Amino acid sequence: MRQILLGNEAVARGAYEAGVKVISSYPGTPSTEITEAAAQYERIHCEWATNEKVGAEVAIGASIRGARAMTCMKHVGLNVAADPLFTASYTGIGGGLVFVVADDPGMHSSQNEQDSRHYARAAKLPILEPSDSAECKSFVIKAFELSEKYDTPVLVRLQTRVAHSRSITELSDPSDILVKPYTKDMAKYVMMPAMAVKRHVLVEKRTEAIANDSSDPSTGVGLHEEIDGSSDLGIITSGAAYQYVREALPDASVLKLGLIWPLPEALIRSFSKKVKRLVVVEELDPFLENEILTMGIACEGKSLFSLNGEYSTAMLRAALAPDTVTTSAVSKDSLVTAPGRPPVMCAGCPHKGLFMALSRLKAQVMGDIGCYTLGALPPTSAMDACVCMGASIGMAHGFDKATDASDSKKTVAVIGDSTFLHSGITNLINAVYNGSSITVIILDNSITGMTGHQQNASTGMDIRLNPAPAVSLEALCESVGVRSVRVIDPVDTKEAQRVIKEELEKPFVSVIIARRPCALIPTGKGPRGKFAVVDKDKCTTCGQCIRIMCPALTAGPDKKPVIDPETCNSCGLCVNVCAFGALSIGEVK
Repeated sequence: MRQILLGNEAVARGAYEAGVKVISSYPGTPSTEITEAAAQYERIHCEWATNEKVGAEVAIGASIRGARAMTCMKHVGLNVAADPLFTASYTGIGGGLVFVVADDPGMHSSQNEQDSRHYARAAKLPILEPSDSAECKSFVIKAFELSEKYDTPVLVRLQTRVAHSRSITELSDPSDILVKPYTKDMAKYVMMPAMAVKRHVLVEKRTEAIANDSSDPSTGVGLHEEIDGSSDLGIITSGAAYQYVREALPDASVLKLGLIWPLPEALIRSFSKKVKRLVVVEELDPFLENEILTMGIACEGKSLFSLNGEYSTAMLRAALAPDTVTTSAVSKDSLVTAPGRPPVMCAGCPHKGLFMALSRLKAQVMGDIGCYTLGALPPTSAMDACVCMGASIGMAHGFDKATDASDSKKTVAVIGDSTFLHSGITNLINAVYNGSSITVIILDNSITGMTGHQQNASTGMDIRLNPAPAVSLEALCESVGVRSVRVIDPVDTKEAQRVIKEELEKPFVSVIIARRPCALIPTGKGPRGKFAVVDKDKCTTCGQCIRIMCPALTAGPDKKPVIDPETCNSCGLCVNVCAFGALSIGEVK
């Protein structure tokens, strides 16, 4: 049977057909849909872990027990999982173990453009890179086979265009789930120095064996494909870049690498001798290019292309086939350019009122990763810094300790509920332990919002929406020594401002939980049939409601607010900011 699948869905299908028993992941675009899709297969134990390190350790434990296991994450999540990843390379596996990482060239939803291929080289692990959905499925199955053949975890690297593109995928019947008998083996799995020294020797031998086998087409290890074309131009590529190459340069000879580390040196040397000009096409870092140059093989790459962002067929044609580039007959002056639309928080978003309060207080705000990072933009412009998941509390503590006692205390950390559970708790403990005087605001919107509304340990439901224990944020904060924990409704922005101001005056760590469900989940939606309504007789056109930049509220020709009932979520924020009583929640007449 054939289906059109997202690359991420195809990865999940590959895990299902490979007989995977355990998948533990933390959601992160562009990888989230893998675990969501895998959860549709009841025979797989799927779970949302509290962070990527935890997910990796769960998968490692399942592998040691003898089951095939997988963990999935975005590129910055691999940073979090790096500690167990590197040592799992030494221990090897019991059942097949696969790490799926989705890179984000172009930073569609990420804070950096790091290239995860470097992890494979540094951790001495094989890494596969599929170029479409069919390969996503088949490469995952192959990854488990390689994992067990060579006693190693295996990385599978996606990019946003592969993860979020659809193509035809052939489905097959799944293999049985087999769990190998467990045998205690301290020399293999207990990485004390004496054991680790011996395991390192095996890792180096393993890498050499995989590289040699990858160069030999008869082994089926490398998943490489050589396409004969013109001898004038040869392209070495992989992943999403392969699709651009085939469209832009159909006459070129191409070596598409499937296993991109360790590299098949003999195969690359053979291919390079067949072409007059050798070009490496790869997004982000010159990973393949540098390795090929180190082999002493002349090639071009980043001298022709950018280190930044995604590639395109037009870019490749312009660099390598300029004679095929056609100029559009349409004048640029005749084209109508759509006006820019800045990103804004959703109508009814509970975070907007909170950031309005912080903006009025002129607090220094250390931010975190989530929808609420938009608080850094107008109209509130109420965030000073944002680095990575869970960093806001640590940065606020450092900011506080670097501030002279004579300065007024206005240091705030803002962090979402899921991000707090991901990696904010240890920073909170550190701040309490080391005598900080910051105010931590946990934006509890009852869901993991930015990645598409996944459950987390505080929501009371698991990945399949079954009831699960819910962490009490209040009790958790009190248990680590926080002396003041208060709960507010952030839509009541004036009350939020008052409470924040009071907490900022306290000479110790305090926590404010800004609690209101996300406007896009059922519990966050306003009363049915109720919307913000305008009494135009009372409106003074002061513009205060317009400045909150709610998508449901715009200025009419008379500069008075116009409410879109299809968008309005009746949160009441505009009502709270109107000083003249011109707005209220009611029924549209």
